[in-house]
Amino acid sequence: MATSLLLLQLAIVLALIFIGARVGGIGLGIYGMLGVFILVYIFGLTPGKAPIDVMMIIVAVISASAALQAAGGLDYLVGLAAKFMRKHPDHITYYGPLSCFLFCVLAGTAHTSYSLYPIISEIAQANKIRPERPMSLSVIAASLGITSSPVSAAMAAMISADILGAKGIELGTILICVLPASLISILVAAFIQNRIGKPLEQDPVYLDRVAKGIINPEEDARKLAAMEFSSDPKAKYSVLAFLLGVALVVLFGFVPSLRPEGVSMSETIEMVMMSDAVLILLVGKASVKAATNGNIFLSGMNAVVAIFGIAWMGSTFYTGNAEAINADLAGMVSTAPFLFAVALFLMSIMLFSQAATVTTLYPVGLAIGINPLLLVAMFPAVNGYFFLPNYPTEVAAMEFDRTGTTRVGKYVINHSFQLSGFITTIVSIALAYVTTLFL
Repeated sequence: MATSLLLLQLAIVLALIFIGARVGGIGLGIYGMLGVFILVYIFGLTPGKAPIDVMMIIVAVISASAALQAAGGLDYLVGLAAKFMRKHPDHITYYGPLSCFLFCVLAGTAHTSYSLYPIISEIAQANKIRPERPMSLSVIAASLGITSSPVSAAMAAMISADILGAKGIELGTILICVLPASLISILVAAFIQNRIGKPLEQDPVYLDRVAKGIINPEEDARKLAAMEFSSDPKAKYSVLAFLLGVALVVLFGFVPSLRPEGVSMSETIEMVMMSDAVLILLVGKASVKAATNGNIFLSGMNAVVAIFGIAWMGSTFYTGNAEAINADLAGMVSTAPFLFAVALFLMSIMLFSQAATVTTLYPVGLAIGINPLLLVAMFPAVNGYFFLPNYPTEVAAMEFDRTGTTRVGKYVINHSFQLSGFITTIVSIALAYVTTLFL
């Protein structure tokens, strides 16, 4: 009877996750909260712990990122990246994804990569390089940037007092393991991607679009050469202010002794990044209203609501059934602990969120006795939502590739992002694991 009840609760939780993910926006949050209500008031479970620390860090970081966008800092960075990539067009399969990775590491959100996609695509097309190669990897690199960022929501979840922070794992430890591993995995994937697919001038979809006049290669090349970007000095100052905030977060993460006694890393990120938002607005002479109206702020607030509901539902379900869940999982994971990485990958496909995946499953991993450093190595597995080609970054990449080479295949899951996604996930986890052996 107890097992049947647990399975019924699990079915409800998974159904609400599925519905919330399909609704999009704040759907994960509100359907997750409905799940909390059902678990508490119908099944009589005690409410789990709401992810307040994670939510507050997201608010702080998004405030700084939104201020940077309002001050023109993001446009300035896009201009710098575009200028660099245009000087090295033959290596766009490397430099395009690396630019997206760097943007997302600094800003902590994949939404900053949207500005780079059309530039990457046009540079590739103008130089007769199949755009699918850099575009598909750029999307994956943006996700890896989130799990390598000191100011992302996913990292906030990892170092929170409810998860790895409770085991003494600091920000510096995670960055040392994950960031270099992710960077190398992107280079490996770029090397392979450069050898995938037909040359652009032999691709039937591209040739059909040229024949129909949808694409004019010569005119597109002229437009790309004439493209100009903002050089507003105020935007430059706002970027420097933002980088100062990120640098302070990294410094306090790597050197915990610099923090006052009793001040956690979560609280430090909240204080530093919210204060940094003030500095960015001042030096960039931007308005608060412009910051809150930007797409970064709106997307960030969606993330707060989503994590609030979905993580609280997961915590409530797990807490109420901890004994049974631990008993079932402990034996399986003790013989093959890396199976937990598969669970993270599959859960991220359903949740469409690295942070939500971390807050939902990582407490379970700790409870069943998985080594915290091994959980650090598995962190890139939460980027598995590339598996289905319906995440906004994937959709945007396909839209911006006017040649049609970045596309979904006949069977849906045979799309442009699969190869890069699996290569980077496997390589980054393997390299991160090797790094943990020396810690």
